[in-house]
Amino acid sequence: MSTAPVIAAVDGSEDSTRALEWALDTARRRAAPLRVVHVRQYAAWGQADVLVAAPPEAEGDPVLDEVRARLADRTGTPAVEYVAVEGVPGAVLPELGSQAALLVLGSRGRGGFASLLLGSNGLAAARDAECPVVVVPPPGRQVHEGGPAGPGPRVVVGLHADSPDEAVLDFAFTEAALRDARLQVVAAYPWPVQIWSAPGQMVPPPVDQDAVENETRALAEGFLAPHRKRHPEVRADAEALPGDAAGHLVAASADAELVVVGRHRRRLLAPARMMGSVTQAVLLHAASPVAVVPPAPPQE
Repeated sequence: MSTAPVIAAVDGSEDSTRALEWALDTARRRAAPLRVVHVRQYAAWGQADVLVAAPPEAEGDPVLDEVRARLADRTGTPAVEYVAVEGVPGAVLPELGSQAALLVLGSRGRGGFASLLLGSNGLAAARDAECPVVVVPPPGRQVHEGGPAGPGPRVVVGLHADSPDEAVLDFAFTEAALRDARLQVVAAYPWPVQIWSAPGQMVPPPVDQDAVENETRALAEGFLAPHRKRHPEVRADAEALPGDAAGHLVAASADAELVVVGRHRRRLLAPARMMGSVTQAVLLHAASPVAVVPPAPPQE
């Protein structure tokens, strides 16, 4: 049994209830305990850098009482712990990631506007948490579907062929194995490529698209090889697709169990934690739950 819990952040909203159900199923698959956390918001004037969190206090919390009642008659559930914390959710939730195997929350909390595609707490957790963060979208989100997905459950992962992250691939293979799912690997390459020759003039690229596609696919297959060896039970299909990576991943999210994307590594000139435009677009528009995986620690 895994000692690190799966954490479900709840606030009484419908979005957090869906996240709770997803976290419960995932904890069961991982044979991990489930920790249900309600962060009770400080007053609006509270500053995250001044007041982060008060000691846990789970008794008499109506949100947690509702969850207890919801799970009371369930059978086959993992061990469940209930924790109430007072603080600023955008600061507390990422901090909880240091204790978790996985942090799960809904797209939008109780206080979010109906038009919001992703609440500030979900964005903060996905950007700052030390563990993978799964954001569960509302049902019925429509996306432009890509090609035929094929039968059976499917996990989708975005692969940056120029700089792949082993943590992202490892997480995606693990989730596919836990769900007895096929892994769809999307490796996008920029196309069309245009070269400026003079002001206002562009010329076709000196390389052939088929060559770029074949090279991208070959790189992807090479990065997948060690993960296939560790997870022989997982069928992983690599696709090299031209153009917008975010668009391909969002299209692939239709009827997928999960879409897995990486978070940007810290760089010398940008040391703060951040998310790339592809990750943000997938979080905003995907029809399936989205897992944002922090980068693997640098090799010493």
